[in-house]
Amino acid sequence: MSAAIPQILKQPRLRRALELTLGPALLILVWWIAFAGELVNKDLLPSPFATIADTAVAIANGEMIHDFIQTLIRVGYSIAIATVLGVPMGIALGAKDSVYRSLEFVIDFFRSTPATAMFPLFLLLFGLGDVAKIAIAAFAAWLVIVFNVAYGVMNARQTRILAAKSMGASNMRIFRDVIFFETLPQTFVGLRNAVSIALVVIIVAEMFIGAVDGMGHRIIDAQISYQLTDMYGSILAAGGMGYGLNLALLIVEKTIVHWSGK
Repeated sequence: MSAAIPQILKQPRLRRALELTLGPALLILVWWIAFAGELVNKDLLPSPFATIADTAVAIANGEMIHDFIQTLIRVGYSIAIATVLGVPMGIALGAKDSVYRSLEFVIDFFRSTPATAMFPLFLLLFGLGDVAKIAIAAFAAWLVIVFNVAYGVMNARQTRILAAKSMGASNMRIFRDVIFFETLPQTFVGLRNAVSIALVVIIVAEMFIGAVDGMGHRIIDAQISYQLTDMYGSILAAGGMGYGLNLALLIVEKTIVHWSGK
């Protein structure tokens, strides 16, 4: 038996499957130890297995799926808006150092300001509906995308740019064939960070800004009604959403930017 384990680890697919399941298994183990050993009050921490069972029921009857989809839609809208507005702005800022230096303070100031501190302003501008939630998440994600795209443009490899210039390429050709592709790795870094920030902002907004659905609303509603397995299960589902979105972007990045670092 002990001799078979190294042979299993040598198989790439099985080894990858073990690597993927190790993290969740450790989380459940630590959770169960805390529950069984009463390291945390049992009235505040349900069993992980009871939580998983209740979450499976909520998914099967469609209750959690509805909230999950509503949150995912809001995040999707906010990221789409932030990308459409942020990528061109980042390119424009990064193309000219003087322009970026002139606006650097404004960008860094708002990027460093907690998005939740902007809730009152966006509520005044857009009201209590979904527009306010999407707008503030898009704004927070937009700042991250702008900063990363601008950074990517400014740090494009000068050797490739000089090589293109020496071959007589025009500025537009250099941007299209060199700078744009050099910027893509940093752009995807910005997109992954933007997705995480947008999800956090949307969840918090759903908790406190007049939401009737979504994972944030579900979490705070379960907490108020003391349905702890539903609360913990919703938190796990929200975390799974963030992990899934990040994984999806990583797959897209590896497909599009397969030459990165070469």
